[in-house]
Amino acid sequence: MTTPILSALVELAQQESTKVDTGGLRTWILDNVIPLLLLVVALLLLWLGGGKGDNAGVMKRLGGVIVALAIVGLAVTNAGEGIGRWIAGLFTGG
Repeated sequence: MTTPILSALVELAQQESTKVDTGGLRTWILDNVIPLLLLVVALLLLWLGGGKGDNAGVMKRLGGVIVALAIVGLAVTNAGEGIGRWIAGLFTGG
């Protein structure tokens, strides 16, 4: 039992010129979501620790944020393979 909508979707999916990717979503996330999350984290760090004088606690949390940003940076730039080769080269001498 095939409906006209389902058959149209199947036909669209089988066309060679149809390219489905996540490039637009990736760009939108990098341009909008990441800066917004950084702003929220910065405000939370200032609000939670800065007002109480708990500078050591803020710095501990900031260290975690820096590690998380490094992981996001590796994922976004596709630099993981190059870094892996460099680390392997340290042990293999190549």
